[in-house]
Amino acid sequence: MSVPYNIESSKYNLPASKRIPPIALPFVSERALKTLDVVEKFVEEECIPADVVFAQQIGTATEARFAAHPQIIEDLKVKAKQLGLWNMFLPRNHFSQGAGFSNLEYGLMAEILGKSATASEATNCAAPDTGNMEVIAKYGTEAQKQKWLTPLLDGKIRSAFLMTEPDIASSDATNIQLQITKEGNSWVLNGSKWWSSGAGDLRCQIYIVMGKTDPNNSNKHLQQSVILVPASTPGITINRMLSVFGFDDAPHGHGHITFNNVRVPLDHIVLGPGKGFEIIQGRLGPGRIHHAMRSIGAAEKALDWFLARINDQRKKPFGKVLSEHGIMLERIAKSRVEIDSSRLVVLNAAIAIDNADAKSALKEIAIAKVLVPATLLAVIDRAIQAYGGAGVCQDTPLAKMYSNGRTMRIVDGPDEVHMLQLGKNENKRAEFAAKKIEFQRIKGLRLLEERGLKPVDPLFLGRVSGGVAKL
Repeated sequence: MSVPYNIESSKYNLPASKRIPPIALPFVSERALKTLDVVEKFVEEECIPADVVFAQQIGTATEARFAAHPQIIEDLKVKAKQLGLWNMFLPRNHFSQGAGFSNLEYGLMAEILGKSATASEATNCAAPDTGNMEVIAKYGTEAQKQKWLTPLLDGKIRSAFLMTEPDIASSDATNIQLQITKEGNSWVLNGSKWWSSGAGDLRCQIYIVMGKTDPNNSNKHLQQSVILVPASTPGITINRMLSVFGFDDAPHGHGHITFNNVRVPLDHIVLGPGKGFEIIQGRLGPGRIHHAMRSIGAAEKALDWFLARINDQRKKPFGKVLSEHGIMLERIAKSRVEIDSSRLVVLNAAIAIDNADAKSALKEIAIAKVLVPATLLAVIDRAIQAYGGAGVCQDTPLAKMYSNGRTMRIVDGPDEVHMLQLGKNENKRAEFAAKKIEFQRIKGLRLLEERGLKPVDPLFLGRVSGGVAKL
């Protein structure tokens, strides 16, 4: 079967290296520019066409879906390695194991990867493995790196991240209740986790688990620890795989897992007891940027589908294609404004991380975490509306994209947590802001008086706190 269309460069399809926002371009190396174009060609011409094969090779029966490992993924991995597209996510200023790109450079690549269901795994840049590899690379011992990081970097195994629990409010991680107790030469784990991303995959061999080792510590941020638990350890039960709006995300999925006297050696703890919060905060910062940029890519894909539908000559409601109905062009324009604005916010956060670290970029990361999912959902929703019935069924990728996008408002901390923290930090400027305004008011009065003038607006005389001052 011949391919009827060849993706060529034009003024409407500039290569990725030519579409980088000017504000970010000075921070992108020549090597990254070239790689970015290779990533785009690989995703658009190899991965997205392969997505349909991946979906079909998984099958439809639930049990079979989680036992599947589509060969198309391994085929894509071979091509990705040949192109040098492997482990791009580990930033060069913090890790030696990756491909040597910055957070900003990988962020631009992640946007493109986010357009495909297979691209991230094909390049060994899929969550939760990316964050898990960062944890082991940054905090792990040499023995831990050799046993788990090396095969993860090689794409030979996969991993899962276990933090959220079903019986507590996990948006506040100090509530985590899974018990980790020291008994002889072992750590013993008891409790349950859910939304354990990646746990359904048959190739998942290691869990990164957060639990409490010191529940009575007066400092609630020193009660938790992170421990490496082999997936085959006795006492682990995967109770079920959770669906997202009916989609099961097979074969990786999100597991509801119980730990019943699960024993692991003492050297499986990461960094040491009480270091859980430090580790998790280090993990989530860059990970949120990865999620955000992939979401930007998904929004771009949704906009492409939106444009295709409103210009479909076969479908003309009321005698016109949808693009001739003004409301659709307004929605297209709004989508473009929101996508481009969101991209700048995420790239700014990536630059902030590159300039220092994730901890120093908490504000920028939080803003991106809140803004981008809202943008993604808005764009997808408009595209769904244009497609009508086709938009909410399996005939387009939009319904599944929406379900995935909706989870982004919850994962890595719900919107409300980030908004609350942003609000608290911004409110710390209140006294300074009031003093600045008062200084400017008084100086303005003095300047008027020096020139023999009086304020026309009596409210100008009043202080910020209320009332009217007398001359």
